Amino acid sequence: MPLTGRCHCGRNAFEIDAELPAALTRCTCSFCSKRGHLYAYYPPDRFKAIQADSDAIYRWRSRLVANHFCSACGCDVYADSPDFQPDGTWDGKTRRICVNARLLDDFEAADWPVTVIDGKHLW
Repeated sequence: MPLTGRCHCGRNAFEIDAELPAALTRCTCSFCSKRGHLYAYYPPDRFKAIQADSDAIYRWRSRLVANHFCSACGCDVYADSPDFQPDGTWDGKTRRICVNARLLDDFEAADWPVTVIDGKHLW
């Protein structure tokens, strides 16, 4: 059964054909720390936006990451990002989808193990 999630107003929804990862990720970069999301990472072919009625995109600095959020309720939904490694490197082609796990249906993200990435100093 796929994982499903949606923003607060329901205008943006997604499904993921995968299980929850062993741990969620919290990044300390200026953007992620201000938004407060916990990310679950997936290959792009496992993710599907099933509704995007008020999808808006924010790109910062390098413009390599497309942060999708709901323009109606403001929830950060997911990001289409390079598959950065923990040391900040990237192979230049592999991408990943970073889902805001706080939006997953019937899931309490605060109860899941969290890995912290020092984005404040990596990018």
